[in-house]
Amino acid sequence: MTLHALEVIDGTGTATLSSYLETLGLVERMHRLLLDIVKDEFERIGHLDINPIQALLLFNVGANEVTAGELRSRGFYQGSNVSYNLRKLVDLGYMHHERSSVDRRSVRVRLTPRGLEIRQMLLKLFDEHSKVISGRDLLSVNAMEDANNALRKVERFWTEQIRYIY
Repeated sequence: MTLHALEVIDGTGTATLSSYLETLGLVERMHRLLLDIVKDEFERIGHLDINPIQALLLFNVGANEVTAGELRSRGFYQGSNVSYNLRKLVDLGYMHHERSSVDRRSVRVRLTPRGLEIRQMLLKLFDEHSKVISGRDLLSVNAMEDANNALRKVERFWTEQIRYIY
């Protein structure tokens, strides 16, 4: 969003609003770029049966056994179609699913060996990226931690905003 657009929105064009909107745009673009990176890697290796969202879901589940609700509440996965993606991953053999013995409406999922292979592929890709970032002195560990801390604060703020709406 341009500074002119900010002036129209709030009448002042404040630096805080400008920076906040830039952060929002960066977060959104970075998420899309991450999906493109995963998509490109999977196309490169000829792995076309799952999409980047599903691949990241597998990555984030890892060695855990979780429900769809836990995926959302832990921040592993955002989206209204989590059940669809889990069902598809089960059908394709990337995840096991089992109904809870306590609550038959709840289904617990965990990765199969095939799902763990996808997770390892992504872990290798992310490891390579971190080495390039470090090797080229693009960002220090401290700079990444500072960015992570700032984003966690925004995440907490947004979470509080959602809770207090209701």
